[in-house]
Amino acid sequence: MTDLQTMRNTTPKQYYVYLMSNVSRTLYVGVTNNLERRVSEHRAGTFQGFTSRYKMRMLVYYEMFDDILVAIAREKQIKGWLRSKKIAIIEAVNPNWRDLSEDW
Repeated sequence: MTDLQTMRNTTPKQYYVYLMSNVSRTLYVGVTNNLERRVSEHRAGTFQGFTSRYKMRMLVYYEMFDDILVAIAREKQIKGWLRSKKIAIIEAVNPNWRDLSEDW
């Protein structure tokens, strides 16, 4: 195994559960291994569907994980919550619903 292959296999991966919103504060919950790329795809409307139709352009919340299975479980947990609980976790860290990716 080359040094580069060893680095790839030992470099910890990062996974993100995130919430996107629009000006009407409609919410979308997703999971990704590359938050910058995924937010960019949402903004560009790369994929047809809910996020494109409702113009989900603002990253309002995210959590990081080292394990994809834990991240997926958290995504499913948040998706099962009432809207009020989703809003509560957003407002606990982002009370003004600022786009957390605006400085990227």
